[in-house]
Amino acid sequence: MALKIDHVGIAVVNADETTRLYTDLIGIKPEDVEKEVVESQKIKVAMLPVGESKIELLEGLDPEGVVAKFIAKKGEGIHHLAIGVKDIKAELENLKKKGVPLVDTEPRIGAGGHKVAFLHPKATKILLELVEVEH
Repeated sequence: MALKIDHVGIAVVNADETTRLYTDLIGIKPEDVEKEVVESQKIKVAMLPVGESKIELLEGLDPEGVVAKFIAKKGEGIHHLAIGVKDIKAELENLKKKGVPLVDTEPRIGAGGHKVAFLHPKATKILLELVEVEH
């Protein structure tokens, strides 16, 4: 069961420059921004808090990585929408039973150490990420 919109992922060429833009434009405090490199996905991430949700800036670190390929094909912009769920394994099992096309059939570790899994855009018309969150 969906608990909330966890974040909106935006693919960018330079996460540091875009972070400065967002902090200047909408008043997010730089010290509230969480930054990390997710080696397994070859991305640099900046999480900007906005109310109870977040904006996730994604910078590809490898030209062959998913984010860099996305930018090369579509340009910078919204990459995915992430929905917070209580039990990601149960959600994936339920979606499999319903025949929903999945990118990930098992959770993997994403930004912030959270368990995540992606649904194929064929299922929802956008790339949708499930994120296991504490409720």
